[in-house]
Amino acid sequence: MTVVLLFEQLLNGLQLGIMLFLMAAGLTLVFGIMNLINLAHGSLYMVGAYLAAAFMQWTGSYIWGVLLALPATMAVGIVTEVVVLRSLYARDHLDQVLATFGLILFFNEAVRLIWGPQPQFIDLPEFLSGQIEIIPGSPYPSFRLGIILVGLATAAFLYVLVTHTRIGMRIRAGASDRVMAGALGIDIRLLFTLVFGLGAVLAGLAGMMAAPIVSVQSGMGEEILILTFVVIVIGGIGSIRGAFLAAILIGVIDTMGRAFLPQLLETFLERGAAHTAGSTIAAMLTYLLMAVVLFFRPQGLFPPRSR
Repeated sequence: MTVVLLFEQLLNGLQLGIMLFLMAAGLTLVFGIMNLINLAHGSLYMVGAYLAAAFMQWTGSYIWGVLLALPATMAVGIVTEVVVLRSLYARDHLDQVLATFGLILFFNEAVRLIWGPQPQFIDLPEFLSGQIEIIPGSPYPSFRLGIILVGLATAAFLYVLVTHTRIGMRIRAGASDRVMAGALGIDIRLLFTLVFGLGAVLAGLAGMMAAPIVSVQSGMGEEILILTFVVIVIGGIGSIRGAFLAAILIGVIDTMGRAFLPQLLETFLERGAAHTAGSTIAAMLTYLLMAVVLFFRPQGLFPPRSR
């Protein structure tokens, strides 16, 4: 039974890591290429979840809800970049932090105004509501397994896009030297808009996949945004590979800590005290990991290669 539980928690950690990667990939692209600190990235996660819920209620299908919400989330991201963020590229990071914090407040109030203050819930599609027995005696929810597969496919797509396509070549050029890239004929303004739209889609996709698991409510993006920043700091700011590996590492550590630390502490403490202390320590593990990594490798585990 212990082996089965360990395997299930490993899968849960992988699933959380995939969700964090989708958030971190967009955020690290935006910062690495545009040099923009975007605190409102979690708001795009929230907007994606709300749009998926709205389109699902309209179409009656979770799949169609996601397919319609993806371009809608990209449109919200592009409008946000054009209207608000484009004027911040030449400003210092403090101005960017203040402006994007204002966007958090705006988006939180906007979803309350449009959808109301009550949380919304999305029902799982019937074909994803069952369980799959990966190993004998260990059934695992089909939807959570689907999240893992979609996340891995998205990671592979990003790798191919950034390293083996013309648009990826332009993205890398813009990240390396935007002035020189502009002098060579690359439309930097359009490139930034497309990159921000891609980041919005990735954050929105994470929100859409989380929506059937958690309640869709105003402010739901702030908690995951904190973990997302931890991911990109540990992995190396601007590194997609670092974001992926750090997200998986944090997902597994966080899940394993919450699952097994309370049981481990019951050996030394009362049951109630053990669960309280275990939950608290588990919540601290990712930040302790970040402190250790920054002490030994201030640029992160996998900093982008200098060009």
